[in-house]
Amino acid sequence: MTATAAGTVHSGPNPPTGGPAGEDGTAGDSGSAGAAAGEAGGAGPAGAAGGTGPAGGTGPAGGTGPAGGTGPAGGTGPAGGTGPAGAAGDAAGGGERTLSYAEAVREALAQAMAADERVFLLGEDIGVYGGAFGVTAGLYERFGAERVRDTPISELGIVGAAVGAAMVGMRPVVEIQFSDFTAQAMDQIVNQAAKIHFMLGGAVSVPMVLRAPSGSGTGAAAQHSQSLEAWFAHVPGLKVVMPATAADAKGLLLAAIDDPNPVLVLEHKLLYKTSGPVPEAAERVPLGRAAVRRQGDDVTIVATGVMVGRALDAAAELSASDGIEATVVDPRTLSPFDADTVLAAVRGTGRVVLVQEAPRHVGFMAEVAARIAESDALYSLLAPVVRLAGLDAPIPYAPQLERASVPQLPDVVAAVRDLVRGS
Repeated sequence: MTATAAGTVHSGPNPPTGGPAGEDGTAGDSGSAGAAAGEAGGAGPAGAAGGTGPAGGTGPAGGTGPAGGTGPAGGTGPAGGTGPAGAAGDAAGGGERTLSYAEAVREALAQAMAADERVFLLGEDIGVYGGAFGVTAGLYERFGAERVRDTPISELGIVGAAVGAAMVGMRPVVEIQFSDFTAQAMDQIVNQAAKIHFMLGGAVSVPMVLRAPSGSGTGAAAQHSQSLEAWFAHVPGLKVVMPATAADAKGLLLAAIDDPNPVLVLEHKLLYKTSGPVPEAAERVPLGRAAVRRQGDDVTIVATGVMVGRALDAAAELSASDGIEATVVDPRTLSPFDADTVLAAVRGTGRVVLVQEAPRHVGFMAEVAARIAESDALYSLLAPVVRLAGLDAPIPYAPQLERASVPQLPDVVAAVRDLVRGS
């Protein structure tokens, strides 16, 4: 039983071309994805964006970027640490620093806005107040009210304005205070943003990003604590991203802003204060490529969002206590989904535990289980696929009940140990 060091990251092969848009996450010189690549048939949800396509060429945030030196909000930013865009400047060359997840998101926004005047932000309380979780602090003072727009309390209106702005060439980034509130804007997200490119024969694209804090763990109860990623991953024409690390929070967001399609970035609330190494430069993390966070011989754990950290902690504990070595795969992007990396890991270990915070019934990990069952990886299995998920119940307010309703570290350890010992 052997394992490589935790934190090793391997970008998987390009996923199949049937998903929405250019599967590498950016629009190339000839525009966004080819006419036949989309899921919806014909032009596909991101086919034939025409001409140079939005975000063609090198993408924003090249060069040294403005705001070198001290950067705005350095030192005392609400997420602590170095503050957004401090020290190294917006797009300075190489090197890494330790930033919080929230700071990494803020830096991505600042670098994108500095590099491309089409990028602007809109949402409730994102300006003077700095956002419900402090992510946009300092950006209003730096970029002004025209580009950091406080909006009325109307998610339908916010997303509708962003869809319209994207259609005429802008690059809006929406912040919804809680992902639960996307329910108020479902028509604009699902019936407009996701479908306009297809329904107009590729004449118009909708390069819109929607950021939304998701998940439980903050005592916010049932209407502010849901994990709704499966809703959106089910919709052709949308891309869905769940960054699990500070570096991915920055790199995936930058790639999402470049992308000519609507992209939902679901940021787990418990991750905002976590920290990790983040490149100073505006480095993109391609959409549609999973990361292998740890490698082992005995079992594969596939986890999303906040569950990635719990999976890594469980793997370390099992290695020390039981000699069980786990591979941990973080899909990073749910749509498009890098099935190849997951299937390769399953073939290598013969066992798999799929971990999500969302309720078990019709969750995203059910799709992952189906992909395994439909592939030749099925014949490598030494035991049935195990799914570990939240309860099929609303998230409770009481802290002890809230913790009991979603997988915690001991639950992951127990599920993996039982699978390996039983097979």
